This record gives sequence, C-alpha cells and structure tokens, in this order.
Amino acid sequence: MRKLLLGALSGVTAAALAVAAGGVAAADSGQGHAASAQATGTVYVVHGIPGTPVDVYVDGERALDDFQPETTQGPLTLPSGSHQVQIFPADAPDATGQPVVEATADVPADGNVSLVAHLDEGGTPTLTPYANDVSPVPTGQARLVVRHDAAAPAVDVRADGVPVVSGLTNPNQEALVVDAGTVQADVVLAGTEEVVIGPASLPLEEGTATFVHAVGSAEEGTLTFVPLTISDLSGAPSGVPAGVAEPADSGLGWVVGGSLATLLALTAVAAVRRTVTSREP
Repeated sequence: MRKLLLGALSGVTAAALAVAAGGVAAADSGQGHAASAQATGTVYVVHGIPGTPVDVYVDGERALDDFQPETTQGPLTLPSGSHQVQIFPADAPDATGQPVVEATADVPADGNVSLVAHLDEGGTPTLTPYANDVSPVPTGQARLVVRHDAAAPAVDVRADGVPVVSGLTNPNQEALVVDAGTVQADVVLAGTEEVVIGPASLPLEEGTATFVHAVGSAEEGTLTFVPLTISDLSGAPSGVPAGVAEPADSGLGWVVGGSLATLLALTAVAAVRRTVTSREP
C-alpha cells in the first residue's frame, strides 16, 4: 500500500480547500464565519501479504497501483472517520471483482494508526488497524513494539538470544522500552529454540519508536520482519518505572508489561474504534 489512502487524501484535500474557500467568501461577504478545520488522524500503512502485488481502492477509488509486499508508507494525514478499503490483485481492471481483502477501518481524530494488510493465523488475508504509541521516549532509550501478523502459531521474540516477548499470537502486539542501540533479533516458536525469523540486525535509535511486524506464512516458508520507525519522540525523563523488573543479563534495559509506554498504548488502542471484516480471495 505504498500510496494506500493517497487517492482519498488528495480528494479530501481538494474538498477541504473548497470548504476553506467557501469560508473565506462568506467572511468577505459578511455572511458567515470561517469554516472549522476538519479533524484528521495520522496513518501509516504496511503490506505484509507475501508474494501478492496489489491494487488498493479506498472509498471506491483506486489509491495504489501495483503495490509490492514487505513495504510501508506514511505518514499520511487523513480525515477522521470510517474508510472502506478494498485490496485486489495487481492490475485488476476495476473494483467490481472479488477482493483479496475488504474491510472498513476507522481513523480516530488526532490518532496515529498503522493499517496492516497481512495473513491471519490460518493464512487468510486480512486488514488490521493498530494504534501507534508515539508518546515521548525517555532520554537514551527507544520504544520497540512487536506485532504478530503472520500465518504462524504463538511465538517468542528474542534480542541477542534473550527472550523479551513470550507467547505472542496473531494479531496482537507487545510494547517495550529499551536502551538505544543495535540488537540481533529473532523469532522462535513459543517455548522452543526453533528459529522461524532472523536473526536480523535491528537498530533502535534514541528517541524513536520501531514497530516490527512479523509477516508471511510458516507453512510456505515466507516469514520475515517488516519494520516501521517513527522518529523525534525524545524528551521524557529517563528511568525505569518502579516495580517493573528487567530480564537478567539482557544488558538492554527492557521494560515490559506495567511500563508507562504499554499503558499509553493500551489507552490509545481503546480510543480506536475498529470494524474489520475479511474475506478469502
């Protein structure tokens, strides 16, 4: 979805300009007040359906042509509210055939959301919106959010060989706060040493939030990472929240579970109204 919702964005921009122009005309004529700004949200998009270049339609209009898997796009500023999203195999003549995915996704006012096209645990294409935690990150640290968006059972995520997320299932996520630096990350089947993704070098720069999407299919051997990084989040005081233990010998300062970042992420998730329906192609 390199341009997912870009078509909708351009249409909305034109509409917003028309509304603004009308407001100016009314003000000039003394017959009204300036038009109110339309509420918007920030959207990132992730294509995690393996081997499937697609065309994307938003609200009935083609927004993306020949979008390639394992790529991301954003940020996009979109009007808040519901958007109808249909994903077709690349080069579909129009939006009248059977889509790979058809869903309704809501964008909250002033929210920050990722729309992820991926496979569910059983291998069916689907679309999942996630609230992105973009709250300030403590000095010297980074935020890491791991998302399970693959046709695979529960997994554990390891950093430099140390488990930091356990038993993660599709389509769930877990947030952590870590010391800035580069780690070797891999994914193993939950409770085992069987590596199914990685190891891969993962740079976690100070003041960033990195959202790592595990996508693909275990059965077809296409599992991989698709990362998305949001920068310029520095500014919060450093330190580990009281009562939160760090895994021994990690050397990374991982903060899990009861961290402020996790609480904020859960709060943000609660603020996102989500209606997602998927069909098999």
